[in-house]
Amino acid sequence: MKNFKILLLSLVLFATGMAISSCGNAGDKSATTDQQGKEYTSAYICPMHCEGSGSDKMGTCPVCKMDYVANKEHGHDGHSHEGHNHDGHSH
Repeated sequence: MKNFKILLLSLVLFATGMAISSCGNAGDKSATTDQQGKEYTSAYICPMHCEGSGSDKMGTCPVCKMDYVANKEHGHDGHSHEGHNHDGHSH
């Protein structure tokens, strides 16, 4: 009987721990960050992706004052050219 109570208590604690850990990011907006703003799509971006940052020229972030870095995923016409073929037309 004592072993049954220990087993039951262990199962309840395990289930409670799993329920708590699976709901950990439910209200966290950073887990589902919208990466469409200019802080992600500009030619030069803040390494911290501060809201309102991003520019077509080198500079510093107006929010955190870090130097902008070149956005490797930036395309000159507003989209990335990686992953698709450009045969038959110019960039």
